[in-house]
Amino acid sequence: MGGRRSAQIALGRLDVSYRVLAIVGPTASGKSRLALRLAEYLPLEILSCDSQQVYAGMDIGTGKPTMAERRAVPHHLLDLVVPTETFHAARWAALARVAIEHIVARGRVPVVVGGTGLYFRALLSGLFEAPPSDPTIRARHKEEARTMGVEVLHARLVGVDPATAARVQPRDLLRISRALEVYEQTGVPISALRTQQAPTTEISARTLVLDPPLDMLRDRIARRFDAMIAAGLPEEVRGLRERFGSDARALQALGYRQLGEHLDGLLTLDEAVAVAKAATSAYARRQRTWFRKEADAWRVDTGPAPGDVVNWWKQAWSGAAPASSSRPS
Repeated sequence: MGGRRSAQIALGRLDVSYRVLAIVGPTASGKSRLALRLAEYLPLEILSCDSQQVYAGMDIGTGKPTMAERRAVPHHLLDLVVPTETFHAARWAALARVAIEHIVARGRVPVVVGGTGLYFRALLSGLFEAPPSDPTIRARHKEEARTMGVEVLHARLVGVDPATAARVQPRDLLRISRALEVYEQTGVPISALRTQQAPTTEISARTLVLDPPLDMLRDRIARRFDAMIAAGLPEEVRGLRERFGSDARALQALGYRQLGEHLDGLLTLDEAVAVAKAATSAYARRQRTWFRKEADAWRVDTGPAPGDVVNWWKQAWSGAAPASSSRPS
């Protein structure tokens, strides 16, 4: 992307193998834009921490970086699987660790960018190794839910794993079935297995949380979704459904699901757009809540200047990191 600015600040020698800069926060908060601007100051490579950008072909609706942006700054963890393939946080974290090792070996800074909190937690804290899915068990649960009601399965879950049952909605068949499936396979509640997860100590992150006011986020979400529609999102959804089927799990993602309902004649385009914007705003609220649990993060409500971020990054490793919500000097 050409020479970096003369104001670029030298990193100095790293004496720890896996120092990571993370830029996280709700959708439409400006994470990707900030990361690309930082590339003018730091020799960095970006790791996408987004549970939908892993799917090949889901480009417009996930806000995936353009090919020009990928040529300018190396990106990782994009286009890993097709929309019909199962993907999960533990798999992402394993791939992210390998990518981080290689980035550091090249003398560059790994920058984790995204809003999927579970993926970020898996990278830093690890996730328990659950047994693989058993289609026979899941089919049985689905049939039992059809004949007796999902609430019956939830009541069963209360009996074997009350901690998980308390966190799952009584009609959330997917999560209820998974928790029962793990118990049937192992004899151990999934909540107990989660407490046994081992932390990942080789990754040390300094985390910047972008957290704009909700009204600002709503406006950005609305404008961004309108731009996606203009860029051809309906055609992208139509093409993916033709290739992979309308019931592909990945195509239930925000925006894709609502436009699929439009293509099925259940919603007008205007209705689909309105529902998608509302659902995305609700998701952004949940993301804000999740990332407020990042106790040692630097939080800002508007995008900071790249130079300030670089100063903060250096201060963080010198032991002079600013307190949460403060601005670096």
